[in-house]
Amino acid sequence: MRVVIVGAGQVGSSIAADLADAHEVIVVDCDSERTEELNYSFDVLGVTGDGTSVATLEEAGIEETDMVIASTDDDETNIVVCSTVKAISDAFTIARVKNTEYLRTWERSSRAFGVDFMVCTNLLAAESIVRMIGLPAARDVDPFAGGQVQMAEFEVDADSPVANQTVAEADRFDSLTFVAILRNGCVEIARGETVINADDRVIVIGSPESVQQFARSVEPDESPGTAEEVVIVGGSEIGYHVARLLEDRGFKPRLVEQDGERARNLAERLPNTVVMESDATDIEFLEREHVGDADVVVSTLDSDEKNLLVSLLAARMGVERTIAIIDTSEYVDLFETVGVDVGVSPRGVVAEEISRFTREGDAENVALIESDKAEVLEIEVDEESILAGRPIRESAQDLPNGVVIGAITREREFIAPRGDTVPQVGDHVVVFADIDVVDDVAPLL
Repeated sequence: MRVVIVGAGQVGSSIAADLADAHEVIVVDCDSERTEELNYSFDVLGVTGDGTSVATLEEAGIEETDMVIASTDDDETNIVVCSTVKAISDAFTIARVKNTEYLRTWERSSRAFGVDFMVCTNLLAAESIVRMIGLPAARDVDPFAGGQVQMAEFEVDADSPVANQTVAEADRFDSLTFVAILRNGCVEIARGETVINADDRVIVIGSPESVQQFARSVEPDESPGTAEEVVIVGGSEIGYHVARLLEDRGFKPRLVEQDGERARNLAERLPNTVVMESDATDIEFLEREHVGDADVVVSTLDSDEKNLLVSLLAARMGVERTIAIIDTSEYVDLFETVGVDVGVSPRGVVAEEISRFTREGDAENVALIESDKAEVLEIEVDEESILAGRPIRESAQDLPNGVVIGAITREREFIAPRGDTVPQVGDHVVVFADIDVVDDVAPLL
């Protein structure tokens, strides 16, 4: 595939790095230093110029391009890029936006703005956060098969009942499959005899109910579900969407916003959220409002450093789990090392969404594990699939090592995959695959 990426910022650079090995990638940016740096860092072609200009797009070879990804930091620029591309070529267009109003307009009218696919930074980040709230110890949660299946990644602490158990001992759930263990940066396929060590990350695939039950077994002292008390620090667009989505799920969160006018506006828009006007770094305020009793504190301020400070203060006061927005993707590992439980990078979430969109092919859905360690794919079984009409234990012999069938849905009914389960044409199958074998597995399925 020939892909033109307009915008060589963090998102554009992340997408370029992700696609460079498998596709012909051209990156367009007004900053010559950025395009030159990408030329040297990755196997991509850099073009210096305005991505909204027909001349620049023609210089990038728009006539032969299959896909254009507009990923600058300006919503309007990205929309104009896509509109211009549609006027002069048949390339598939993807626009990254922050304002959800553009997303709503696009959703109401197919191909609005000349955009074939639109991703909203703020909404995606908020959805990523909300999926983790209500699941103790969860570090990542992705839905499949229209929400009937979940893939979740859990971190196992030393005091967890699951620590030092074998997978066979921990597997007490009818509709859950243990697929892998992340240990010391490596992926290990989960076998019955595999021992779950402290600090391991366990990846499971199953029904939402079974994933919830496993979360309780990992952290039995936490209070999962809508009983959790959630405090959101920062009334940014991400903070607003987190509160709104939590309200939709039955939560009654509290939100702290320092700006009085913004706080009043949020209070009007969020009927089931208690909005408090204050500086969230004011320790007296935090103590007076018993923030330390919260189960989860989500920090969505406009500064990585402020989000780190709020998270550390919350942890010191006794909050069970902290989730922080980290705008600089490179800081995520660092912040998690020094005390943030889960760091969410909006740019990283968007880059992953766009990158997986280019990878889908025949897959209905794709989730990336640790960015590049493994993938979870949802495929619809057709007549040519090696899974069709064969027991899983038989078809598994034709699959490479590093592949696990995690779940099956048939006519919207969940089926736990077992050795004698026979997938049928039309079934949706959720498969875990080590990154080294993904390219070999996808054509077989």
